[in-house]
Amino acid sequence: MGKKICILNGSPRPNGNTKELIKRFTAGAEAAGHEAACFDLQKMDIHGCLGCCKGGKDQASPCVQKDDMDRIYPFYRAADVVVLASPMYYWGISGQLKCAFDRLFAVAELTPDYENPKKECALLMAAEGGTESNFAPVRAFYEGLAARLGWKNRGVVYAGGNMDAGDILSKPDQLEAAEKLGRSM
Repeated sequence: MGKKICILNGSPRPNGNTKELIKRFTAGAEAAGHEAACFDLQKMDIHGCLGCCKGGKDQASPCVQKDDMDRIYPFYRAADVVVLASPMYYWGISGQLKCAFDRLFAVAELTPDYENPKKECALLMAAEGGTESNFAPVRAFYEGLAARLGWKNRGVVYAGGNMDAGDILSKPDQLEAAEKLGRSM
């Protein structure tokens, strides 16, 4: 039986480099028999976390804020794998992705000990710079996040040298890496 994969796309570009990574990852995952749902966060009405710690009272809509996160929560809760997809912004993930991810805390509030659901995870990231030092801050964030949540890191595709939308189309090795990661789920 295939896995359920929830992809959170933090790119503001509808046809940017991150989206190309997602397309290839999804093709690989579906070819391997998995089911993937992608949420383009830029197109959604998602508000920042209020830090109120008053969520967790409604299984279907765990946050007190009622916005498009209610479309994501059921997929997130059912997912075996969560894929964070983002362009690099100031050596981190995009604000769109951070905002949505922070709001997933409402799901942890459904449990008495604020326990996050156990998942597998992956990261897809397009960036202008392509050096190890360029990706180091993102790597630290992502690996720290996975470790703190108790999630199993299934892999990362760091796709450097991609500034303008479409740059990645001339880098088949990066797209193939995303597809291979999707198949490996």
